[in-house]
Amino acid sequence: MATPIGSSINMLKGILNKIAAAACVLCFCSACGGAAVEVATNSDTFIYPDYAGVTVPVNIAPLNFHYTAAGIKKAVTTVTCGDAVVEFSGKEVVWDMLQWKSLLASAVSDTIRFSAELAMKGGDKQTFEWEVYVSPDKIDPYVSYRLIEPAYEVWHEVEIRERCLENFEERALSNWQNTDNSCMNCHIHSQARSDLSMFYVRGKDGGAFLNRNGEVRKLTLNAEGLVSGTVYGEIHPSGRYGVFSSNVVLPGLHALGTQRLEVYDTASDLVITDFDKNELIIPSILSRKDVFETFPVFSADGNSIYYCAADTLPMPRDVEKLRYSLMKISFDPKTGKAGSRPEVVWDAEQHKASVCHPKCSPDGKWIMYTVADYGTFPIWHTECELEMMNLQTGEIVKMDTANAYRSDTYHCWSSDSRWFVFASKRGDGKYGRPYFCHVDENGNLTKPFVLPQEDPWHYENSLLSFNIPDLSDGPVNFDAQSIGKMIKETAAETFVINGNKN
Repeated sequence: MATPIGSSINMLKGILNKIAAAACVLCFCSACGGAAVEVATNSDTFIYPDYAGVTVPVNIAPLNFHYTAAGIKKAVTTVTCGDAVVEFSGKEVVWDMLQWKSLLASAVSDTIRFSAELAMKGGDKQTFEWEVYVSPDKIDPYVSYRLIEPAYEVWHEVEIRERCLENFEERALSNWQNTDNSCMNCHIHSQARSDLSMFYVRGKDGGAFLNRNGEVRKLTLNAEGLVSGTVYGEIHPSGRYGVFSSNVVLPGLHALGTQRLEVYDTASDLVITDFDKNELIIPSILSRKDVFETFPVFSADGNSIYYCAADTLPMPRDVEKLRYSLMKISFDPKTGKAGSRPEVVWDAEQHKASVCHPKCSPDGKWIMYTVADYGTFPIWHTECELEMMNLQTGEIVKMDTANAYRSDTYHCWSSDSRWFVFASKRGDGKYGRPYFCHVDENGNLTKPFVLPQEDPWHYENSLLSFNIPDLSDGPVNFDAQSIGKMIKETAAETFVINGNKN
């Protein structure tokens, strides 16, 4: 969000932030492993990550974990499914990959049962039993995210990474070594397609990197007449268009209260990009000076645009009065033009709250969004939570099963609309982690589970947040080295504003 203020200061603040964060992590690790959300077991903090009572896809990586109790002398874990029996000794359970895959294959539409006996140093014994259900619905095998310290105005060693969900393989798509430590925005796919994605690298020689039709293009999505360069947005299912907000974004620290940071717009409009013609289209109905418009996305069929809108107020004075409604307007893929009559889908005045980050499921049935008390950037709002609407009936689904007591937001649908991933600060309230949740055709949710890691202590030892996790049906066709080369050697394509505003 912010501009670097010098590499030496940047590095010093990054180090200081890590030291402070480490103290917080050590404090929380000594207490418990994570937050419990509707765990149907006889204990809710006995393992971390908390995989008790979760539903997982049949192609997920091994669920490695450790016991959280202090003073364990001996631990024996027995895992059963049908005729299969696996036993582990020790306070960590780390699976052999082939053994785990074999167990998953035998447990499709069935339950894997865990039983633990812990002998404590004082002579006491603890026993636990829990289950993991294996869904036949596969999840898209890749997820990308930005790894960054949870600081406010500086960053250090930022990178965008792509992880295979079926194992622990991971690679950098863009990183600080190849971008001169420039800020970069998170990588988004269109409906989880590996052949249609985009991210930004800010600063000198940066640009918007569009991955489409087997080619990566470096673009300058800015022109005189826009409020700013493009910020938040999405690619049309056809790949020809994008819809973005153009925002003047400012951060500010709270002086009082429990909130940490507020990010707000002082101006914001919407702009449509035509990637074939290198044109920017500014619909007058979506660029009103008396309205803040932001977070646009396309409907599943590409014939509508959903976005968030609020009446302008003096910022930052009235930020706690700022509430965004969810809006919808038609879109014509033949002409690239938006309609003239926006309609309210979710009314901020009626709900006495604010909405942001809408995302349509690829099957066209659902739209998921984030709700907070006020504002447009609620990742530090503890009340921030997910909500879902049935687009066929207008019914709102409260997502209590998925939400926790910390910020839950930045969600993304799987290509089959049966899974979604989101970033949650549950646990310590500072570090965002990617959580996955299953949703059936009726909108029923299962308990979320955090991204499995090879090291069961990974999250306690990591000082990085996972920003905007985004699912993909395969690996993308670029990496950090190729992006770094484009930054140095490729001039960004320019765009011009189409003279006919609609």
